[in-house]
Amino acid sequence: MTDAAAKAGSTTSIYIELRVVLFSLRDNRLFVLLTPADEQLFPGAWELPGCPFSSRESLEKNASQCIAPFTGQHEAYLEQLYSYGDSGRHPSLDLLSIVYFALLSADALSSGRPADVDVRWFPLDQLPPLAMKHGDFIEYALRRLRYKLEYSAVGFELLPEYFSLSELQHTYEVVLGEKLDKRNFRRRILQANVIEPTQQYRLGEGRPARLYRYRPDAVAEVKARRLFP
Repeated sequence: MTDAAAKAGSTTSIYIELRVVLFSLRDNRLFVLLTPADEQLFPGAWELPGCPFSSRESLEKNASQCIAPFTGQHEAYLEQLYSYGDSGRHPSLDLLSIVYFALLSADALSSGRPADVDVRWFPLDQLPPLAMKHGDFIEYALRRLRYKLEYSAVGFELLPEYFSLSELQHTYEVVLGEKLDKRNFRRRILQANVIEPTQQYRLGEGRPARLYRYRPDAVAEVKARRLFP
């Protein structure tokens, strides 16, 4: 919690903040962005990127502006997750946290973040100590992401513009935490009609792999059927 947050909280009965669980796929693992927590209040702990709530903006605009200083990005897939108002998370504030989860592809981060912002990407299986029950936020965000991954096209937000079918399947496997049958996966994703082949190929060992892209006119939510087993 910043000094500004503490000062704001001292003048109101409830301090309202935005927090964002920001996921990205890096080095074949799912990572989350964290920033150091107040060392005096939470020694050695980390926390999710956050900012004070502004009633002058929409919630989604608040969340978008919240992650921009930490990532250098002003646009990302955002979805409201939950609001946490349970007591005892902060030693001196009655805290209401409106939590979003966000997705950024690795290539979207290639431009880098501002040099004066202290943040770090952590793999989900190697998280540091977390302040204010932010581990609960991350756990719930991952469950939501996995649910949406099976029923929608949200997984494409973690991919670059052009990708192979193998890269697409690997993304889904990393997020779901399980292996998917190659033939079944490809059949289902092609039947969903949300991707289209391009004239580009990925060169590497063996046969070049055709690259695909998410169809600009595709329906993002596949509501009628489940994409994957």
